[in-house]
Amino acid sequence: MHDVSLGDGASGGGEGEYGGVGQTRTRLPDRGADVYGGARRGRSSSRSLVTVVGVVVLLIAAIAFANRGGGGSSSADGTRTDAAPTSASGTRPVRSNAGGIPTGFAHDQQGAQSAAANFAVALGSDGMFNTARRHEIVQTVADPNALNRLQSGFDADYSPGLMKKIGLNDAGGAPSGSTFVYRTLPVGTKVTSYGPAAATVQVWCNGLSGLTGQSSTNPVTSSWFTWTVTLNWTRDGWKVTETSQKDGPTPVSGDNPVSGSDEISKAVEEYGGFTYAR
Repeated sequence: MHDVSLGDGASGGGEGEYGGVGQTRTRLPDRGADVYGGARRGRSSSRSLVTVVGVVVLLIAAIAFANRGGGGSSSADGTRTDAAPTSASGTRPVRSNAGGIPTGFAHDQQGAQSAAANFAVALGSDGMFNTARRHEIVQTVADPNALNRLQSGFDADYSPGLMKKIGLNDAGGAPSGSTFVYRTLPVGTKVTSYGPAAATVQVWCNGLSGLTGQSSTNPVTSSWFTWTVTLNWTRDGWKVTETSQKDGPTPVSGDNPVSGSDEISKAVEEYGGFTYAR
């Protein structure tokens, strides 16, 4: 099985490298047994009023918490850590594209993250297995000064030997009766360095790769990896100069039953991949 890999686009070795919220406990008073009603009804009403007020306060607090945004989590010491780099900003998504790849990302940290996530999708797509499409993708995302180096590196990564190992023909096509699956799904992004002229962004990704079909010996599997990309700001926006990849972070697999080959093939044909993140 060949894991999803964006390659490093430089060395030709990309096949192996790539790239608590506190809880509030409300203790209600014991109601006791009020067999005869009478004077105890007043206390019951008071308790009911306190309960209603408490629920309203908790509801308001929950709404305020939700409106804070972010996809944060709680650390071991109970403090909240917000995942601000991947939260929605309200900025209108870009509308332009080149070769089917979004372009025109903002000249700021969010723009760099958006560019990195989208470039990960493109460089981790099945199009990279076809020479003409691969060249088009790399020419679209690469810094002009790094184009030749990146192109030769990716050409070495997606070699005829790799095609044969996966079960594809020389043009990157799947055997008759099979569907080739190769997708990269960004989960989150993080800026590790930023300046007006250059930025380094890490993209945490889930990937799908393999062949559907009853006779496939390379079934579709998933992998987790972190892709790191260095971007330069050019007159055409953010462009790639360097890439690398490492495995993980990898979560524990869930209890979902494995789908059959036909179901996977149908899903790939019916569900198009996303082309824009943030």
